[in-house]
Amino acid sequence: MLIMHEWALAEAVLESVKRHLNEQEQGKSLQVKSVNLLFGELQEIDEEIFRSGLNTMLADYPFNEDVIHIETDPALFGCNVCKREWTLKDQEDLSEDEREAIHFLPEAAHVFIRCPGCGSPDFRVIKGRGVSIGSIILEEV
Repeated sequence: MLIMHEWALAEAVLESVKRHLNEQEQGKSLQVKSVNLLFGELQEIDEEIFRSGLNTMLADYPFNEDVIHIETDPALFGCNVCKREWTLKDQEDLSEDEREAIHFLPEAAHVFIRCPGCGSPDFRVIKGRGVSIGSIILEEV
């Protein structure tokens, strides 16, 4: 099941890059120079499985894996009560089971995490969710 998740994400990224390339070409000959991806820390995407999916599917796309760069987008939380901000690293008491629950359903963070300042479960996830394309750089050939 986990493999299918990473592979589905890889396919979605590839399709998004291909669509962007096609939209920008309009009579020009362009190639993909760089794709910068952000993997939200809360998602815990397995990069090795994700890249395996990319490599399997890339034969159908006009670019190769070398242009794809991945960074982790650290989770950042903000308390709605005391306004404190903190990171997932500040939540040292989370068990592996709790981290896994948050991975599969990031909204579950509200069950397991409390503001380290005031103890409130009323917080927002400011960043560190999902998979996003930070940038796509194209160049003329």
